[in-house]
Amino acid sequence: MAAPGVHIRSATADDAALILGFIRELAIYERAEHSVQTDEVGIRASLFGADARAQALVCERDGQAIGYAVYFHNYSTWLGRNGIYLEDLYISPEHRGSGAGKALLQHIARLAVAQGCGRFEWSVLDWNTPAIDFYKAAGAVAQDEWTVYRLQGDALRRFAE
Repeated sequence: MAAPGVHIRSATADDAALILGFIRELAIYERAEHSVQTDEVGIRASLFGADARAQALVCERDGQAIGYAVYFHNYSTWLGRNGIYLEDLYISPEHRGSGAGKALLQHIARLAVAQGCGRFEWSVLDWNTPAIDFYKAAGAVAQDEWTVYRLQGDALRRFAE
C-alpha cells in the first residue's frame, strides 16, 4: 500500500527534463555533482529510446513529482534467474520520511516478484547513514564481502584496445 497521496507511475520521454533535475539533485546530495555528464537528450535516448535497457519511475504526491527511480534487469548465474538492479532511488528532501521512498522501493520489489526475479539489489555510499538505515529497516542485507570495481572513460577505452 502506497503512502497517502503517493502515486508511482512509469516515466515517459516527456519526463526527461524532470528526471535529469532529480539526477542532479541526487548528485549534489552524494557530493558528486561534477560526475553528471548527461543532458536531457542523453536521458531521453538512454531511458526511452528504442534500445533502452533501463526503466524509470516517477513518484508523485498530490500530483507533484517528488522523486524517481531508475532500474534495470541483471542476471544471476547462481540463481539462474534475472534480478533487478536499482540504479537510483531519490526523494526530494522535503518529502523524506513521509513513506514515499518506501512506497517507491516496494513498487520495484513487487515488480521483481511479479517478474520472477531472484534478487533485488543496489549500492549505497558507505557514509549515507540515512539510506543505510532505511534499507536495513526494509530487510535488506549489506553484501560486505563484495567490492565494486569500475572501468569508465579513458581507462575503459584503453583497456578495450
